[in-house]
Amino acid sequence: MIDFLKDIDTTLLLFINGFHNPFADSLMWFLSGKVILVPIIIITYFFLWKKYNWKGLLLITISIACTIILTDQLSVHLFKNVFMRYRPSHNLEIGPLLHYYEFKPGELYKGGQYGFISSHAANYFGFIGLVAPLFYLKNKGFFTFLVSMGLLIGLSRIYLGVHYPSDIVVGAIFGFAIGMFVYAMIKKNLFKFSIQA
Repeated sequence: MIDFLKDIDTTLLLFINGFHNPFADSLMWFLSGKVILVPIIIITYFFLWKKYNWKGLLLITISIACTIILTDQLSVHLFKNVFMRYRPSHNLEIGPLLHYYEFKPGELYKGGQYGFISSHAANYFGFIGLVAPLFYLKNKGFFTFLVSMGLLIGLSRIYLGVHYPSDIVVGAIFGFAIGMFVYAMIKKNLFKFSIQA
């Protein structure tokens, strides 16, 4: 069963990575970077600003920072450094079969040594797990947008050859759970700062 799942993981990776072309390379590199997060955060705060006063926004900001620290550090210390599963880009059998993005002349992006779980996925979905409950009931469209962007970011990591699909899936689930946990911790206090309370 485990071998079967590994085969699916590898097959999906090679399939997605196989769609490489110059335009897709640039797009996926952009989606995998930090700049894409700027408009997402700005739009998120636009919706939150309409619902919470400055104390609420401060609490949310601190909570987002705590969530990202937790997901980022735990994804490394509880997963990457424990399971030590090589990224596909560092796998001696699969690595040579992959296409990589040349981010500098003569330099290919291959990421760090270990890839399970994806910190990108954990961090982003941790952010979603925290902020989504703040406006989900009144703005499901924006929630769909956040999840869609998360899926694209996860897809970019697979496309670039630095993560297996399972790295993304488990990372997203783990991150979302952490985000929901942090939200549960601040929920009662946050209600006090709601403009609509």
